[in-house]
Amino acid sequence: MRVYYEDTDFSGVVYHARHLHFFERGRTEALRSLGVSHANLLARAEPLVFAVRKMTTHWDSPARIDDELEVATRFRQVRGARILIDQEMRRAGRLIARADVEAACMNLDGRPRRLPAELTARFGENSG
Repeated sequence: MRVYYEDTDFSGVVYHARHLHFFERGRTEALRSLGVSHANLLARAEPLVFAVRKMTTHWDSPARIDDELEVATRFRQVRGARILIDQEMRRAGRLIARADVEAACMNLDGRPRRLPAELTARFGENSG
């Protein structure tokens, strides 16, 4: 992902809250790589959504305007309605930020819902 002017403060450094957008895109693309898309989840007979329940972020180095960032996402554990996710943001291979994320699978009314077995299977050995 490229850092644009809109992502930065007056000094050209990425504003801390904008990192959340980059992490969100990383999670979405990681799900997509497993064959799980938000549009398909919503189109199910019983629509599902994911919501971030808890997130801890760590900033090690600033990202700046025009930087090219890579967000690596690892699904650490999938159990019941809960998904634990580790994310790292790097610039030219150097770690600049991390996030520990707990997401929940829910119905459209906001109630937690166990991830269906066919979706859990896509997470492979990390689903235990």
